[in-house]
Amino acid sequence: MTDLLPLDGMRVVELSSFVATPLGGMTLAQLGADVIRVDQIGGGPDIDRWPLAPSGRSLYWAGLNKGKRSVALDLRSPEGRELVAALVTEGGVVLTNAPPRPGLSYEELKAARPDLIHVRLQGTREGGNAVDYTVNATMGFPSITGPADLEAPVNHALPAWDVACGLYMAVGLLAAERHRSRTGEGRRIQVALQDVALATAGNLGYLAEAQLGEPRARLGNHLFGDFGRDFATSDGRVMVAILTARHWRDLVEATGLGEVVEALGRALGADFRRAGDRYAHREALGGVLASWFARRTCEQVADGLRRTSVLWSRYRDFAEVAAGLRDEPLMAPLDQPGVGPHLAPGSPVRLGETSPPPVPAPTLGEHTDEVLRDVLALPAERVEALRGNGTIIGW
Repeated sequence: MTDLLPLDGMRVVELSSFVATPLGGMTLAQLGADVIRVDQIGGGPDIDRWPLAPSGRSLYWAGLNKGKRSVALDLRSPEGRELVAALVTEGGVVLTNAPPRPGLSYEELKAARPDLIHVRLQGTREGGNAVDYTVNATMGFPSITGPADLEAPVNHALPAWDVACGLYMAVGLLAAERHRSRTGEGRRIQVALQDVALATAGNLGYLAEAQLGEPRARLGNHLFGDFGRDFATSDGRVMVAILTARHWRDLVEATGLGEVVEALGRALGADFRRAGDRYAHREALGGVLASWFARRTCEQVADGLRRTSVLWSRYRDFAEVAAGLRDEPLMAPLDQPGVGPHLAPGSPVRLGETSPPPVPAPTLGEHTDEVLRDVLALPAERVEALRGNGTIIGW
């Protein structure tokens, strides 16, 4: 990989908080863009969001802002907003989920920079507020999450819609930048959290399934449409997923249960080479296989399945995952100010055979003077005057 990253030379002004928009900005920064995150003096609503380091520093904020530059201004003042508008005019690209402030609306910014690319996250298409938890509830996923005999909805811990939305924002921004490079025209891009969730539910067939037949039932840890479930071992628990006839054949051969499975198929009138039959009789098949797993440790299961095509994994918690990070090529040492040395992920996008390594997140306002001086070419006396009147903070 050369030192020049794909987005080198692109500058993005980010006005953001929480997950989706910061993730979109970090995705671009890790690929070489100069992402300047602008916050209110003192920080936005996510500056101290949990989890926290022992020092009290937000691991959440640090994790989602790696590789960016940070500018802290008084966004409540006209002078502070004028500086942001000047940065946008110079860079020509905005990534935001912040409510429009006077002087920073799309229309006002476009008037100063006609080829502006403006990417904004909304909760709903109509501009209403929404977050991952509320969107997830609206889309119906909690009703099919959790044990089959549970009546109450179950939220999941992963903010899946925020993650997907952040990546859609990055893709939309890059598409708009390509359009501008070809035509000279800017673009207004809007991405709604609820639209992303709705599109995903539709793309995966959940919505058509409900329209054309019965809505999806809650299945616990079973895989829908084929055979897959969790099994207890003598020292833990594993997840097994069968998606093809070859997977199934290999599992039966590895467990030595071929004759039993054949007899079960004859008794039930089922052909377990077919995914539908494996799914329809998942409880009976699970009962046959459960004893094989229960008599073995996870290591013995690994030995038995290692040379097969069977998809499986041992369940781990975050402590176990963290203990093995030194063996993960994506992870690299990072000395994050306010947090300390730890292993952190670089970009999961591999360029050739390597991934861009992690770069520390800035401290709030760390690059204010640098950006005003180098990007806006403000003289030192002007910067000092801004500091004196409280528009920027001193470092």
